Amino acid sequence: MKKKSLAYGTWPSTISADMVARSGTGSASIPREVQADESGVYWVELRPEEAGRFVIQRLDPDGLVGTCTPEGFSARTRVHEYGGGAFLLWRGSLFFSNETDQRLYRQDEGGTPRPITPKPEPGEQLRYADGCMAPDGQSLIYVCEHHQRTGDVQNFLVSLPSDGSADPAVLHAGHDFYASPRISPDGQQLLWLTWDHPCMPWDGTDLWLADWDHSGSLAAPNHLAGGPSESIFQPEWGPLGGIFFVSDRSGWWNIYQQDNDGSKALAEAALEFGQPLWMLGYKTYALLS
Repeated sequence: MKKKSLAYGTWPSTISADMVARSGTGSASIPREVQADESGVYWVELRPEEAGRFVIQRLDPDGLVGTCTPEGFSARTRVHEYGGGAFLLWRGSLFFSNETDQRLYRQDEGGTPRPITPKPEPGEQLRYADGCMAPDGQSLIYVCEHHQRTGDVQNFLVSLPSDGSADPAVLHAGHDFYASPRISPDGQQLLWLTWDHPCMPWDGTDLWLADWDHSGSLAAPNHLAGGPSESIFQPEWGPLGGIFFVSDRSGWWNIYQQDNDGSKALAEAALEFGQPLWMLGYKTYALLS
């Protein structure tokens, strides 16, 4: 057989880059952002064979798996560029950020997605992520990122009606980054995280609490925990209204509970119960009771 001499990187192969991208191996097969209610278990799945589309999958009570996201949609947000927190489940209805236009869509069970946020001005973009629903199902609170024509980018919290009947209203602004807005079980208070340059979220974040009156305003935010050298992760409300979060104040990301006397570790251990918040929506613990 006659030998061939070809320049480095030019040898023909029967394995193409397209074949590798469409193979579906590696992280593409890992379920992301798992959520559940009485209608089933939902998660986001990457489809390399569909040009990298992200779809919401559902495991129904009968054990059948189906795709909720129709063709032409991709459930992916670009907030903070890395994204995360692209969809929210509420009593069988899905709220998700669509990758191509970054608008927020509502998809009721068995229905088609419809936008509930307005189109941005030409040359601008409004991105949404990491949302939560008020207990009455009427209001949503989201992290919003505004990319302006000038190149400036602003992050803030917004509230909007879940049926899209009004434009989002700014709830809180003034920090470089926002994450994890969480409404209390009685619908009266809101938790959220912020951080500012030059901190990364695993360096220093702040946990805030404020009364929320459903009219589009927050009253007197109270700083609960965190700072330039303390990273707070995954604030949550307990079923009865208690506040929980992960902090690395001891040198380890342990779970803490907040009460009127301050916060205390539920189990001090040389273990990590948190992780770097590269993407929004990360969860490492769940409250069972």
